[in-house]
Amino acid sequence: MLRLTEIRLPLDHEEADLAAAIIARLGIPAGELKGYTIFRRGVDARKSHAIVFIYTLEIEVADEAGLLARFAGDPHLKPAPDTSYHVVARAPATPLPLRPVIIGMGPSGLFAALILAQAGFKPLLLERGKQVRERTKDTFDLWRKGILDPESNVQFGEGGAGTFSDGKLHTQIKDPKHYGRKVLTEFVKAGAPAEILYVSKPHIGTYKLVGMVEKMRAEIQALGGEIRFRSRVEDIEIENGAVRGVVLANGERIAASHLVVAIGHSARDTFEMLHRRGVFMEAKPFSIGLRIEHPQSLIDRSRHGKNAGNPLLGAADYKLVHHAANGRSVYSFCMCPGGTVVAATSEPGRVVTNGMSQYSRKERNANSGIVVGISPADYPGGPLAGMEFQRFWEARAFELGGANYQAPGQRVGDFLAGRPSTAWGSVKPSYTPGVHPCDLSQALPDYVIAAIREALPAFAKQIKGFDLDDAVLTGIESRTSSPLRITRDDTTLQSVNTRGLYPTGEGAGYAGGILSSAVDGIKVAEALSLDLLAAASRAQAS
Repeated sequence: MLRLTEIRLPLDHEEADLAAAIIARLGIPAGELKGYTIFRRGVDARKSHAIVFIYTLEIEVADEAGLLARFAGDPHLKPAPDTSYHVVARAPATPLPLRPVIIGMGPSGLFAALILAQAGFKPLLLERGKQVRERTKDTFDLWRKGILDPESNVQFGEGGAGTFSDGKLHTQIKDPKHYGRKVLTEFVKAGAPAEILYVSKPHIGTYKLVGMVEKMRAEIQALGGEIRFRSRVEDIEIENGAVRGVVLANGERIAASHLVVAIGHSARDTFEMLHRRGVFMEAKPFSIGLRIEHPQSLIDRSRHGKNAGNPLLGAADYKLVHHAANGRSVYSFCMCPGGTVVAATSEPGRVVTNGMSQYSRKERNANSGIVVGISPADYPGGPLAGMEFQRFWEARAFELGGANYQAPGQRVGDFLAGRPSTAWGSVKPSYTPGVHPCDLSQALPDYVIAAIREALPAFAKQIKGFDLDDAVLTGIESRTSSPLRITRDDTTLQSVNTRGLYPTGEGAGYAGGILSSAVDGIKVAEALSLDLLAAASRAQAS
């Protein structure tokens, strides 16, 4: 199998054109091309009048060695790498005295559990929230009725925060071992569209994610893993710098020597407990800002020109960055084409926004976070200070919205002019249970407001109409990433001061998004399984 890259074809090409392009590129007779599969398909839309697809292909030819010799030195034709997943360690035949325990069932916890189960280690997975369909009902209660369940919401429950999102599955992490391919393959096996294996910016959408998570849960259980819902970990027992067990909120104690902490970026009570127990953690940068909504048609026209609305392209997205005069970086975050702004709080008396899309991406508005980078220097006070910083501004948003889980909002024209909004224009906010028009300058620190006010007209130079008067800003976007890192050893992936504790995923500060979190869960599962085998070998030798 060979890997052929940079095959460029126009937007309106036929399927037969791809085979013809391969044959022409390689200069071989048609009969020598035995077959091909699409490994990656990207889109070059830099020239909206001449959009092209860019293919990376895996091909079979009659004489691979001869073709490679003829194209020696050509960076676009090489042997295809092995991207299949190989288990690094399997459980010993003799059962281990203690199962590995995983806290949290977001992407990192889910994949840590899956990898351990596939290797025969039969993990125990503890999730504070509910099964995904029950959790969906609770989440809709907040969106439709303004009723919050602090244990079952957008942040907590089976599938993690990514379940109620655009379901983006692309990342910029380095992945030399192709763990990302393993993640995508498992998702397809669980019901995701096969196209996620090759499109350049794959996404799934909330409704598809729900069914996929259920199927992955069933596989973990079929392989001997156990999953307990509504099982919040109240405490972790640590003796002589090593994990000895966990205590649940109902008082039950579970002995454990290997514990994966995959709690997500919003498990603030668990962060506090870990800090009390002396687990080393440190403050880290994150970002805070607002959600912005435009008509999706405006984004399509700006990005795709005459090709706007072409079903092959789908709803257009964007990625924007501006460096403000006050030294702050402003950037678009979690852009959701054809989606909605959703209520994402997990604590009473606070308002948090996020974005979500379905697979079809056919809602009227596009939305994204417009967020500003901040650092621990902005919130001095130790590793938990960033969490308190978030809480302060989320409580402010709750008050500005009317103290009923409505969000504070403002038309972009009013925001730029420094006047409160009193009504909406042509763009209607999608956030439920509702958006209260007001003055958002009180919703965030002054330096954040100043940076966003400067950035919106700058972004309009890249996307015409981005500073549209009737575009809607909704506050606040505060959970872009974890405000702290549970620091781990680079080699063992265990906590730097607590043996047997494996921090992973977005909450631990080692990932951002579904794919990178799942990849991190795989890495931790492998490190843990190797340590389990080593411990079993030592026990047997003694």
